[in-house]
Amino acid sequence: MKILRTPDSRFEHLEGYNFEPNYLSVDDGQGGQLRLHYVDEGPDDGQVVLLMHGEPSWSYLYRKMIPGLVAAGYRVIAPDLAGFGRSDKPSQRSDYTYQRHVDWMTHWLLALDLDNVVLFCQDWGGLIGLRLVAEHSNRFAGVVAANTFLPTGDVDPGDAFLKWQEFSQNVPEFPAGDIIKGATVSTLSDAVIAAYDAPYPDETFKEGARQFPLLVPTTADDPASAANREAWGILSEFSKPFLTAFSDQDPITKGGDKAFQQRVPGAAGQAHITIENGGHFLQEDKGEQLAEVLIRFISDNKIANQS
Repeated sequence: MKILRTPDSRFEHLEGYNFEPNYLSVDDGQGGQLRLHYVDEGPDDGQVVLLMHGEPSWSYLYRKMIPGLVAAGYRVIAPDLAGFGRSDKPSQRSDYTYQRHVDWMTHWLLALDLDNVVLFCQDWGGLIGLRLVAEHSNRFAGVVAANTFLPTGDVDPGDAFLKWQEFSQNVPEFPAGDIIKGATVSTLSDAVIAAYDAPYPDETFKEGARQFPLLVPTTADDPASAANREAWGILSEFSKPFLTAFSDQDPITKGGDKAFQQRVPGAAGQAHITIENGGHFLQEDKGEQLAEVLIRFISDNKIANQS
């Protein structure tokens, strides 16, 4: 597997993002190693809060949430998925599969030996993160799902997603920063847009971002459908606290919160919330509010660090 690595200079002096980089190498599935980057802030013995991003963002998306969570005493960990942020970027579209993404993050989770984790997931952060929850339920203490879903291909993905999928494959230059800008309600500065473009010196670094939309199961016989159905079977028995915090202005995942509320036992009795004036990337629009939602969720459910 040929790996591309974004130069460190691309990440210097990014607006609002002053976190020290951390790296861990995992098996790439072809006999090599893949270096994954993650933010790791707060006390080592603090309650672990895992923030998982989606497409085409990276841990920069969580820069507004991390300070408040750290101030509350939590150990906050925000990885960059393979192909994104400061993580290594396999150079071929065929290098990326849904299962490989799950495997890479599973190796990362186990190598760090993370336990009693509260997961916050959005977009592909949920498609991968919820698989981790299903397959390693003993390591998770609770979940907050925001603007995400766990598709099996048994339900029509909707026009908004299909249009996004078509755009992602046909646009001559994949504009990561402008995609984030177009899926937020707030106005993003040029510096913030540039930060979302920072991981990609040129189009060759974007193969993972280009491939992600095609990996979402949209037919019942998709290669990932069976594994996601199995994950739903486990989540349908997941009784630990599970909160939805979807925004009010996201056409891609609109209504997806209801599926979690109806099917996951741990969602019963939770104070599910709709984030007003939030787009698809609600962490940009309402990051500080989401941090407070997480803090209240952990407190209300008496989730305590057990390390």
